Amino acid sequence: MNPKTIVKLTNIIGSISILVLLYWIFIFITIEVFEFKIFRENLSETFYLSIIGILSLMFGSLIINVMLNLTRIAEKHNNDAINQSKSNWKNWLFLLSFPIVLGLLWGGDYLTKQDKKEQLLETAASIIKNNMPKNDDFVNYSFDSIWINQTEKSLYILSATDENFPSISAMVKDTINEVSVYLQFGSRNHYSEDIYSKKNYINPTSESERTYLNTALSQTITEPKFEARDGRYELYYPYSKNGKTIVFYFSEYDRYGKVGSY
Repeated sequence: MNPKTIVKLTNIIGSISILVLLYWIFIFITIEVFEFKIFRENLSETFYLSIIGILSLMFGSLIINVMLNLTRIAEKHNNDAINQSKSNWKNWLFLLSFPIVLGLLWGGDYLTKQDKKEQLLETAASIIKNNMPKNDDFVNYSFDSIWINQTEKSLYILSATDENFPSISAMVKDTINEVSVYLQFGSRNHYSEDIYSKKNYINPTSESERTYLNTALSQTITEPKFEARDGRYELYYPYSKNGKTIVFYFSEYDRYGKVGSY
């Protein structure tokens, strides 16, 4: 292989590496800025490591070019004009490719959220179906040690049976000093000596959460509410029996998405 052919080959490798690196950096920045959860763990690690491989390939191509010192300084004027006219559409195609990549990333994140939503809905439906007697105990809310212990024990058993089971708790509406509050009960530890105090179970909520909980617990709506942000997936699932309602709250955190192999 003559030096001219080697230089041409290394130029092609270098150009392709630069393009791939630009896309890789764009994808990385987009994922970090918008906090998209797209790729599975193994694929995410491979993606980050591949950046190092691309940089190494670019550096090697550059060294070969410098050592051979055979890169052309300039081309003929006519050829330059021809190449410029032919490359215009390629430049536009390159620029338009970034919105397409952004759309694909958004689509991958959307698929991850939908997959998580389906999983949480299936889990909630399974609990409602397979634990009917316990569910009846849940809705018979009374703030006393018997109900609290029984509820937290039941929720702990549910979450402990499967290592991939999401965190689960039960939410009810109550009052403290005539102020409406939302209490959350789950398999957690309370460090206060007076563990049977309502203030230890208050769940801080946003305006949208309070609006949903108020309508769900008053049986105005029965539809579950799903939220996904920053890799955290939450499902509010109301359950009613004999005119009483409780909201099961499922939450799960995952640093990675669903696209790719296990």
